[in-house]
Amino acid sequence: MERAPHRAIAPFALSAAIILLDQATKALVQARVNPGSIAWSAFGDFFWLVRQQNLGMAFSLLDNLPPYLRLPILILLPLGLVAFVLVYYFKSDEVTPFQRWALCGIVGGGLGNVIDRIFRPEGVVDFLSFKFYGLFGMERWPTFNVADASVVVSVILLSASVIAAEAKAAT
Repeated sequence: MERAPHRAIAPFALSAAIILLDQATKALVQARVNPGSIAWSAFGDFFWLVRQQNLGMAFSLLDNLPPYLRLPILILLPLGLVAFVLVYYFKSDEVTPFQRWALCGIVGGGLGNVIDRIFRPEGVVDFLSFKFYGLFGMERWPTFNVADASVVVSVILLSASVIAAEAKAAT
């Protein structure tokens, strides 16, 4: 079935909104919060608004990469993954409208952090920190940002949608 062009493009408004919110919050934190400091806390020490710079990726993985490997691994590889998602988005007739929105949430979050890696040489700005009460050996969950949250939530929604569709098809 042929999709109306506006219906195919509309979810990209979510990508754009995520990128704008992500970059605005990072710029605000960078302008007002000293690196490594807790600017605000809530519910005791459950939530902290902090400023941390992350040269790596999720959970500070690959934080110690030499500069000559940063471009191919932390910029080009994610851009390639975004390109793959976009090709899949436009070529697959099996992707539901809900899944298209989830894919655009992943694209927006992914591009938000790639923008940081390109334009912020000190690293991706992370600022949301939550107490994790020792689960998985962590006292606090690794500090994250709007882009990170968007990717995680969108991947969970996409995965749940795929699993539900497969379960429905199996019955």
